[in-house]
Amino acid sequence: MTMKKQAAELGRIRTGYTRPNPNPDRGPIPVKSKTFVLSSHSRDYVAAAAELYGGRVEEWTPQNQSVAQFRVITEATELRAILPQGDPLSQSYEMWSGGGCSRRCDGETEQLTRRPCLCLAQYGDDWHLRSAREVCRPTSRINVMLPDLPDLGVWRLESKSYYAADAMAGGLDIVLAATEGRSMMPVRMWIEQRTRVANGKTKQFPVVMVVPSLPKLRHALSGPISTAAALDPSSLDRPAIAAAPAERPDYLADARACATAEDVRQVWHRANKAGHVARDGSDELSQQLMQIARDVEAGVDPRTGVVEDDDQDGDELDADGAVEAEIVEDDEPPTAWPAVAQPGGGAA
Repeated sequence: MTMKKQAAELGRIRTGYTRPNPNPDRGPIPVKSKTFVLSSHSRDYVAAAAELYGGRVEEWTPQNQSVAQFRVITEATELRAILPQGDPLSQSYEMWSGGGCSRRCDGETEQLTRRPCLCLAQYGDDWHLRSAREVCRPTSRINVMLPDLPDLGVWRLESKSYYAADAMAGGLDIVLAATEGRSMMPVRMWIEQRTRVANGKTKQFPVVMVVPSLPKLRHALSGPISTAAALDPSSLDRPAIAAAPAERPDYLADARACATAEDVRQVWHRANKAGHVARDGSDELSQQLMQIARDVEAGVDPRTGVVEDDDQDGDELDADGAVEAEIVEDDEPPTAWPAVAQPGGGAA
């Protein structure tokens, strides 16, 4: 219950790399990349990225580390990724040294010592203008899944740009406000080169843009989406396929197979419950069912229209060969069914 649950980190997404310095007395030269750089301890992951995004797999040892990794400087200027559930963005001001992270601050309190912001106390309000060797750097980390690469896990993008931090946080806050972090979100990521002029100096810097990759903005703001939609965002804009209407039972055939008018009435009840006849019996199907009931009452076979031979039932014929009339009180003419399909009435 006290362990932090998170997906395994498969590798890193970078916006720059280093190349050897011709001067052996100096460290590697940093290079800002126009395409994404993917690195990992696993050669298989990097090889899969190279096959998908282009580039060549190379062994590489990160600066100030001793364990070799693998990386590929891809040809991809844009990545399609998925934000996992929860809040995938972590931001803080950090200072690193050979011994690891020596400061981690939220802008007001330094988290490791629980003291007020050390940079602000030492250098004042303009502390962020000083060299990165003297003060903390804004550090943004965002975990994304690359659905077209192998294995279940996240790739971490890290940026130490103040402007990138602002752009990433603003977009993700809007999305999280809509989804409440309860669903995945497909995103597009690209490196955007920007320029800023301040104090007479022009500064160029890259910003990684992260925006929802959905057909329409309303899809990103309308709440959580399904995993299937995160994998295939275009499905959100497809019209729903209407279910084929169920075939209506052949009530007339059922009624013609009935032996009594009461059985025909029960067929009408079934049709009424299914919504296939009017409750007042005014529709064509109700009228046909009533006619079948009358035929059954009159001894007419509704399937053939043939009148049954009453002599076979033992009725005596008079001298003219006619059956002696018998007066029967008709308590419920078949034409009087609805209200609703007597007897019994009530709801169908």
